[in-house]
Amino acid sequence: MEILKTVLMIIFAIDCIALTAIVLMQEGKSAGLGTISGMADTYWGQNKGRSMEGALVKSTKFLAILFIVLAAVLNLKVFA
Repeated sequence: MEILKTVLMIIFAIDCIALTAIVLMQEGKSAGLGTISGMADTYWGQNKGRSMEGALVKSTKFLAILFIVLAAVLNLKVFA
């Protein structure tokens, strides 16, 4: 059981580092506030899910869910 806890702790640490790096790589939400509407009509607005920014958002969501699940599992009394 101690080996499982060690493995989960290593995965948790890697997840924390990756989540921090990906959040810092993202652009701020205020980057496009200077434009007057019409952002959804542009090419980047329509294909945001396929761009690098879309990939960063998807990976942030995945890593955040993994962070919460690992934190909950590591907090169980099984490992005490």
